Amino acid sequence: MPRATQKSYYWIGFRTGLPFLLVVMPFGMLFGVVATEAGFTSVQTMAFSSVVFAGAAQFTALQLMADDAPFLIVVATALAVNLRMAMYSASLAVWLGRAPLWKRALIAYVNVDQSYAVSINRYEDEPDLSLTQRIGFFFGAVTPVCPMWIVATGLGIWFGDMVPDWMALDFAVPICFLAIIAPMMRTLAHMVSAVSSIVLALVFSGLPYNLGLLVAAAVAMIVGAQVEMWMSRRAEA
Repeated sequence: MPRATQKSYYWIGFRTGLPFLLVVMPFGMLFGVVATEAGFTSVQTMAFSSVVFAGAAQFTALQLMADDAPFLIVVATALAVNLRMAMYSASLAVWLGRAPLWKRALIAYVNVDQSYAVSINRYEDEPDLSLTQRIGFFFGAVTPVCPMWIVATGLGIWFGDMVPDWMALDFAVPICFLAIIAPMMRTLAHMVSAVSSIVLALVFSGLPYNLGLLVAAAVAMIVGAQVEMWMSRRAEA
């Protein structure tokens, strides 16, 4: 049987990313609705989704700006929420680091939780894929997700008032992240880090300007790294 080409892996990635539209569409519409209600113009809201291009960080920054939080708090919190992208990049660099600079720049721009989750799982399951096949799969996975995030934001802006109250769009946010995170809980370190972040976020939920998220994220990463080191030392012993 002939080896699959970059083009065929693009379509494999496309089919893999397609189901995420079920959560990306309401997620993006919700942002359009919320941003408009917060006083953003249509241009500002569309620019937010097109330039920042980070759903969770956008919602976090929007909430803090609506609460008149200090500028530095808004920036620091949004960066902390998006800190996972640095870890995603480091993880993907192992598989895509030899790509041309312009491709790596484009991958960095369009990389989102969904594309990272399905791509890294594919790379680990099929470590013998060529670089072109990995790149093809990645861009296939983001094709149905990224453009529709912007389209959904526009729909939220223009049709937000027509959405009935019983149709709670905010269901998409937790479902989206559960769908992404659950398959990635493969080791004890992952699970301990996830549980730690949940517990700490609840414990520090009373801190102003959502600073509890910063504390929970930082401590959970440290805890996860320590567990990973402990597991490595135990395996070598």
